[in-house]
Amino acid sequence: MASDILKLGNLDVITFELGLAMTNTYLVGDPDTKSAIVIDPAWDGEQIARAALDRNWQINAIWLTHAHFDHFGGVSGIVKSFDTPIPVALHTLDLPLWQAFGGAAYFGITDFNPGPEPTIDVEAGMELTLGQYRFEVRHTPGHSPGHVIYVSEELGAAFCGDLIFSGSVGRTDLEGGDWNTLLKSIREEILVLPDESRLFTGHGPPTTVGKERRSNPFITGEIQKSDFF
Repeated sequence: MASDILKLGNLDVITFELGLAMTNTYLVGDPDTKSAIVIDPAWDGEQIARAALDRNWQINAIWLTHAHFDHFGGVSGIVKSFDTPIPVALHTLDLPLWQAFGGAAYFGITDFNPGPEPTIDVEAGMELTLGQYRFEVRHTPGHSPGHVIYVSEELGAAFCGDLIFSGSVGRTDLEGGDWNTLLKSIREEILVLPDESRLFTGHGPPTTVGKERRSNPFITGEIQKSDFF
């Protein structure tokens, strides 16, 4: 289901909560150029594509924060809805996870179509663009080896996948996860951003750096690593 449109500078951000894990998908469009990207198309790719087509937007790329199945299950539906190829961006350290269908079988999902193999190999420091805005790729392992976030300091926003949530952090009990690495990624790539920076998370509501710095119990130390994490 799509939420209301949020404004991010001149960009429109449409959030969908999709799939078994209720993962946030972000359709980000430039109303002036009609160009758009999708970040983490979780499921129901045709629904995401329809929202773009209804606005006469062309989806030019799909940016994945990481390769767990619930963050790219909608890629195939998006791609087949457009006449031109749509490249997919992923860090190469998560390509083995993508090739294993993102661990879908571990969660009992045996009929999974991953869509086309990623062709944009993102890495730390790379810049991607949408309209007039630049997004920096920051490598943030811990939840998965190739997890990245997409940061626009100009817009005061970061699309942070499963690195951090409102009041919580990403799990590290899945293959390739590491608790200390996750906390290091949060300290070095999230907490260095201004307090007012908005965090668009992979699950749950958006939040801000300042709110998480002050009250996230995993950051303040009120809660230590648990068996789940």
